Amino acid sequence: MAHTHIPDEIPVRYLTRPAWWNMLAGVLILVGAVSFVMALSSDAGRAWQAYIVNWLFFTKVAMGAVAFTAVTYVVKAKWNWSVRRISLSPVSFLPISFLLFLPLLVVMRENYFPWIEEMAHDPILQAKSAWLNIPFLVTRNLLGVAVLFGLSLLFARRALRPDMGLAEGHEGGHAGRAKWRARLTGGWRGQEAEEVDSHQSLARLAPVLILAYALVMSMLSFDWIMSLDPHWYSTLFGGFFFMGAFWAGIALTSRLCVFLKWRDPEIDRMVGSPQLHDLGKLAFAFTVFWGYLFFSQYLPIWYGKLPWEQTFVIDRAVAPWGKLSALWIVMCFVIPFAALIGRAPKMRPLWLGAFTGVILAGLWLEMYLFIAPAHYHGGSIFPGWELLVGCGFAGLFLLALGWFMSTFPLVQLWQPMVEPEIMEAEFADRTRSSGAVGGD
Repeated sequence: MAHTHIPDEIPVRYLTRPAWWNMLAGVLILVGAVSFVMALSSDAGRAWQAYIVNWLFFTKVAMGAVAFTAVTYVVKAKWNWSVRRISLSPVSFLPISFLLFLPLLVVMRENYFPWIEEMAHDPILQAKSAWLNIPFLVTRNLLGVAVLFGLSLLFARRALRPDMGLAEGHEGGHAGRAKWRARLTGGWRGQEAEEVDSHQSLARLAPVLILAYALVMSMLSFDWIMSLDPHWYSTLFGGFFFMGAFWAGIALTSRLCVFLKWRDPEIDRMVGSPQLHDLGKLAFAFTVFWGYLFFSQYLPIWYGKLPWEQTFVIDRAVAPWGKLSALWIVMCFVIPFAALIGRAPKMRPLWLGAFTGVILAGLWLEMYLFIAPAHYHGGSIFPGWELLVGCGFAGLFLLALGWFMSTFPLVQLWQPMVEPEIMEAEFADRTRSSGAVGGD
């Protein structure tokens, strides 16, 4: 990765949305909205369950991709120069996600949280009342999500701003691109100064964003998943949740790269085999890490045999949920582990795209299995309403991605400056390489 070649001039490329993009998104949104209304009329609790499953999943994927981008800034990665903007694109869903989150804080109380009714007569829950109470839950969730999303949007703004100077004159008559370029270049101080300022700002902002990501995503997992079994707790569950989101962000980035390579020959050239290989290695590595975290939670629960620890696992391991749980493990571990273990599969776009798609599907099923068993009172376990309502969230996600990738350059035009210590390390590495060649 030390010898990654970054061209001196990067062509300005935008997504040209095909005719079916907005049509598909519109149909999905319509299906999701109608399904949600129908579910509300027949079973309000199930409707809101479907809503929160999909809100958590799509927010998790979007935030995971943003966190992945921030981490690559922290570690000063160079391999992803042509992927960095693609992995940032899901930030466009976060304002929509925030608006979709507000109804949950108003409506989903007795319909969702079992501890509200149980608090009056359960001494274990009463001991947790400082955390499990609606005013504090609403306050911390509203503030936490607002801060996390705000930091993510600020991060995106700082990453996009220097590109606006380089993209001037390349709008192609697109009114939205010109409008956003004007909006993001207020107080412009020159290209070099803006690049230096953005580089320094991102170096300070990225670690803060990652810390906020870990804290807020953990809080969401505690409040919206763990509290559904209020006697059960796991100190590892927050990490399992936000690292799963990070993995989902890598999988989504891989899928988007494969799609864009198919759409645009220039993107196909810039997002080449090295980038696909590195994305594939990350997708495989976090498959293994997901398995490690899963087993790290399961082993103490199995070994300790404490009733309040076992309930969460038992409810999902026995009938009627056992087969779905087995499918979840196959989709999140067995299939991607077997499919991506070699070098060649990581560099084949269709193969990489297909099996990162399996990862995303497995993580959606994971979210369903986290929430649905806690509300199950008999009947079918097939996630029918959840899939239909999820169509609406998928449509909004597609619209947001399409807007971002058609408004801002698909590949980041400015590149962060090389730090002096990195330049020295690369120079020393190249000197040793030259010496070795000369010695031979």
